[in-house]
Amino acid sequence: QVRVVESGGGLVQAGGSLRLSCTASGFTDDEYTVAWFRKVPTKEREGVSCISRDDSSTIVYLDSAKGRFTISRDNAKNMVYLQMNSLTPDDTALYYCAAGRLWPRSGCSASQVAYDYWGQGTQVTVSS
Repeated sequence: QVRVVESGGGLVQAGGSLRLSCTASGFTDDEYTVAWFRKVPTKEREGVSCISRDDSSTIVYLDSAKGRFTISRDNAKNMVYLQMNSLTPDDTALYYCAAGRLWPRSGCSASQVAYDYWGQGTQVTVSS
């Protein structure tokens, strides 16, 4: 059974940084696609960033996050990270990690239905 767990959220002042972590256990191997999504009460859940199964593709979907957010993977630790810099109050949201086996191996998706496994979310709050 696959289990996805996020961590690293918290309260930070505008201009600060946070690094979110995600680990997925239960896959038969360490090759799986990971995406970060976020949800604020007034909007639909939206895709933030994705890293492909073979790590060849890393995509930041949010225009507002490009140049500030970076996704990466440490295979030795079975961890995927979302480094978030220059945070603004608009980044305040519940951030979710999602995992799945997308095809092709180099592929990514910002669609929620592409991912079978989800974490519970970690709250990021940015104060002004």
